[in-house]
Amino acid sequence: MKKSLYGMVAAATLMTSPALLAADYVIDTQGAHASIQFKVNHLGYSFVVGRFNEFEGKFSYDAKAIDASTFDVSINTASVDSNHAERDKHLRGADFLNTNKFPKATFKSTSAVDKGDGQFILNGELTLNGVTKPIAIDAKVVGEGQDPWGGYRAGFVGETEFALKDYDVKMDLGPASSHVQLSLVVEGIKQ
Repeated sequence: MKKSLYGMVAAATLMTSPALLAADYVIDTQGAHASIQFKVNHLGYSFVVGRFNEFEGKFSYDAKAIDASTFDVSINTASVDSNHAERDKHLRGADFLNTNKFPKATFKSTSAVDKGDGQFILNGELTLNGVTKPIAIDAKVVGEGQDPWGGYRAGFVGETEFALKDYDVKMDLGPASSHVQLSLVVEGIKQ
């Protein structure tokens, strides 16, 4: 009797754990309801702003257990688009993204820290240009709910910054251009 009671309590605990309550979503890139944009200071005079046009990903999320959230994103680095064809060709080369050798960049979350009011820190590993390093994304829940087509969606925004040299970027444009800022818009469709 005791063994069966312990088994029932253990099963109930597992069934209500945060990881099991989280819903799975696919990032809506087909509907262009997600984006990955970057901004780099250009020599201290202006900014180069661009985006990656091709990426995919998924996440698990429950508003009542944000700390159990997980995110997994893969980026086609050759899809870099700074609205200037010659610069994009250079960005794809060995000085920057080295897309022939490393055609994908990935982000895999390792933890989420709930900061309250829909804000959280998403910790994870970014692999770019063949280098994997930990990174933290300041994220915020935009909202969630039913869509007009009978589905359910959840969306977030996030920002992070990192040093280009940390990811073995060879080109040195000086101290004003040493870091890149990433801005993320993520909208997912519940599966």
